[in-house]
Amino acid sequence: METTAVLLKGPRDLDVDTLTLTPPGAADLVVDIQHSGISTGTEKLFWTGDMPPFPGMGYPLVPGYEAVGEVVEAASATGYRPGDHVFVPGANCYDGAFGLFGGAASRIVTAADRVTRIDAGLGAQGALLALAATARHTMAGLNKSVPDLIVGHGVLGRLLARLTIAAGAPAPTVWEIDPARRGGAMGYEVIAPEDDTRRDYMSVYDASGSMEVLNDLVAALGKGGEVVLAGFYKEPIRFDFPPAFMKEARFRVAAEWTHDDLAATRALVESGTLSLDGLITHETGADQAPSAYRQAFTDADCLKMILNWKDVA
Repeated sequence: METTAVLLKGPRDLDVDTLTLTPPGAADLVVDIQHSGISTGTEKLFWTGDMPPFPGMGYPLVPGYEAVGEVVEAASATGYRPGDHVFVPGANCYDGAFGLFGGAASRIVTAADRVTRIDAGLGAQGALLALAATARHTMAGLNKSVPDLIVGHGVLGRLLARLTIAAGAPAPTVWEIDPARRGGAMGYEVIAPEDDTRRDYMSVYDASGSMEVLNDLVAALGKGGEVVLAGFYKEPIRFDFPPAFMKEARFRVAAEWTHDDLAATRALVESGTLSLDGLITHETGADQAPSAYRQAFTDADCLKMILNWKDVA
């Protein structure tokens, strides 16, 4: 069985190719992918060659951990049936290519316990569930506080803000350095960092992935406040110690979402509590993947690029 897939052969060397799939086992599903998203965080680092050493990494690789599709083969023991629509957080099913992510393909083979049923009516927005679950995981759980300041008004920053409001908490402030990205707020304020004089934020979430902003975040903290690192950082984390010492600042690293986060986020979306509207700004056929990836990583107006696999053989 073969598939058409995005293949990243090395830094900035990306194409669409035909790959052989590993045969499905008794616990596996075969899924025809309809839409997959392009991550401007971790996938961009693979594309540029800046990704720090990471378990399972290597070239060539199939990117993509934000995919939705339709089950076309399923053993009875899996609990799924052909026709079910599912979210797929990637797959490792390729002969001759790493599947560290692996969702950017027309057809994939994956263990049934990795996917999640979704409403077919979500369409391309279903691919946003990974980022929404990431935002939820960052905020939910014991000893965690919702943000009162969010840094970065990309898709993750917008989802953090929307989830904060959905939780019934006060609307957060959002910092964004790019004037073109300050629009699209839904019930909260987006401002330039230099226009904010507050120095008493107790829960600051960085969704920018920029290490350079950390000293500014410490300066904005109240005493005993926390900085949550919600992005992915290619460089060692550094900050000036004396200001952090004076503030008794705390730092927390947000890890990958869990299946429970995905289920809870799906419920919020399907109930209408969390809106995914306005987050997908660009969509193109998967056969145009090389230009789509370049645009996703270089065009500031592109919040989220979605590849459409419906007409790709």
